[in-house]
Amino acid sequence: MNAQLETELPSMDSPEYVRDPHAFFTRLRFHSPVAQAVGPGGLKLWVVSGYDEARLALADPRLSKNVDVARRSILANINRKADVMAFAVDLVSHMLNSDPPDHTRLRSLVNKAFTVRASEKLRPAVESITRKLLDDMAAHTETDLLHAFAHPLPMAVLCELLGVPLPDRERFDHWLGARMSNDPQRIAAAAPALLGYLRELVDHKRRAPADDLLSRLVQAQSADGRLSPEELVATTFLLLVAGHETTVHLIAAGMATLLLHPEQLARLQRDRGLLPGAVEELLRYEGPVKTATLRFTTEPVELAGTRIPPNSPVAIALTSANRDDKQFDAADTLDITRPTAGHLAFGHGIHYCVGAPLARLEAHVAFTGLLDRYPDMQLLCAPGDLVWQPGMFRGLASLPIRLRPPGH
Repeated sequence: MNAQLETELPSMDSPEYVRDPHAFFTRLRFHSPVAQAVGPGGLKLWVVSGYDEARLALADPRLSKNVDVARRSILANINRKADVMAFAVDLVSHMLNSDPPDHTRLRSLVNKAFTVRASEKLRPAVESITRKLLDDMAAHTETDLLHAFAHPLPMAVLCELLGVPLPDRERFDHWLGARMSNDPQRIAAAAPALLGYLRELVDHKRRAPADDLLSRLVQAQSADGRLSPEELVATTFLLLVAGHETTVHLIAAGMATLLLHPEQLARLQRDRGLLPGAVEELLRYEGPVKTATLRFTTEPVELAGTRIPPNSPVAIALTSANRDDKQFDAADTLDITRPTAGHLAFGHGIHYCVGAPLARLEAHVAFTGLLDRYPDMQLLCAPGDLVWQPGMFRGLASLPIRLRPPGH
């Protein structure tokens, strides 16, 4: 690929893409549901933007998630080698970055903790955390809903689930926030401390097991050797990152979307029985993940008549597939009563989000609490002034709101 052609490829590293990925993907789908683009760091990749093609790609075993395959493919397709960040193997050797049979072994240990039934057992804890956060917000007329509510809720739930001691949660939150930022220096500085802490936590659960998920994973490893110490650390990291970041943005972007569509919000206020469907529609319409984590072709793959060469990075655009008019009528319209079966916000296939039941539970409790406690909530900025973060997540940088009218 020559330099002139590369400059003509659409860029997923541009301010326009960060601000409005939906417009970006609409153009791609119109041109071709499978097309080349340039990602962050100058990485040449293939973008799958159509619904049918995305669903096929998510379940195609020729698209690998293996870490070693990923390294080779990224190095072969990136323009600026200096932009390839070193990352600790201990933090990436988890089921999201593996193929069968390793993926099957790792996932089987985690699945039981995230069934609908298991997630429902966490409802009292989720409701208690939600009430406290809503109580804390009551002292203010205006607040940043992202930092006051959407961020701390899933972090506290995950710390409960994994058994992170209360005194450690503030610094743990700081490390994880840095690790998930788009700042290479913050990432490099936070990764060793986070890795060290996770190793200590796993060792503590081995010596003094409690009634939490991490203790159960450690005990499973001790019983039959199915999880190595490195895999335990990496799996813990995955659960924290995947379970926290996605739920933060589901709650914040979901609430912003409702506030930007007052007629839909009014319908939900009148009939709370619409809430489960509303959560699914918010996931479809403004889901928390723009593109699934990269896959890498192990052999030539043909999708929609387009041949993707071997050793190619592939980004499957979940948010684009969910706005495909071929699958969802008037897909760019928010309708909390529409059928949403088959949306891809949580992925599809063997890597379907293991924490989806817990994320849905947290969203239901969060939206119920917010709408009950603050029915007159309003945005404090114009829609065009909302700032979206770069990266794979569709997440706001902040969500300034007025909780109640002045004088109330």
